[in-house]
Amino acid sequence: MELKNPFKKTNNLDRLKLPELQEEEMRLKSRINRLRKEIDGIEKEKMHLFNQGVGADLIKKKMLAQELKQLDMSGKLKIKNFLTLHKQYMFVSNLITIKKYQRDLQTTAVWNKIQTLAPETFESAIIQVNLSGKCFEGVLDDLNRIFALDVSESDMDVDEAEKQMFDIWNSVESGNLEVEAAENLLSLDKEIEKSLEKSEF
Repeated sequence: MELKNPFKKTNNLDRLKLPELQEEEMRLKSRINRLRKEIDGIEKEKMHLFNQGVGADLIKKKMLAQELKQLDMSGKLKIKNFLTLHKQYMFVSNLITIKKYQRDLQTTAVWNKIQTLAPETFESAIIQVNLSGKCFEGVLDDLNRIFALDVSESDMDVDEAEKQMFDIWNSVESGNLEVEAAENLLSLDKEIEKSLEKSEF
């Protein structure tokens, strides 16, 4: 379920109620935590299947590689959902901070900028930072910085899953790679970390 944009044509923050935003923040946090547990479950299952393939014959490896690819696809889909929810969470969390500093912000030039931006531009800008727990000056600095940015996102994902798995199995079997290092190479956590780092979360 997509987060409803609380704005229509202008960013009228006066319409937003702090308790409603805080309730939405808690709901999103709960969904994110649930999804993270599901991703961790897939991760454990992937490692279990991978370990079954170490030293196995070619047919067994082919079967395991197919199962691993399916788990990987399922995991990547969940990661995509996780990142979408995380963006929504950042949006709501940052709105809460902006609401808390609303009176102070209204005396600055950045407030006029907020009011005149298209809602989509405003939303994509404020999910790029984490304003939570920052003092007024920190919030102001971040808002001034992000509204000067032209944010563009690229989503490139090349799937060489089966080839990668065979290469890793070969490396483990030849003694060039420890099992623990191999598990790290297959980890879904890397996907999350990479995406979160790109988004400055």
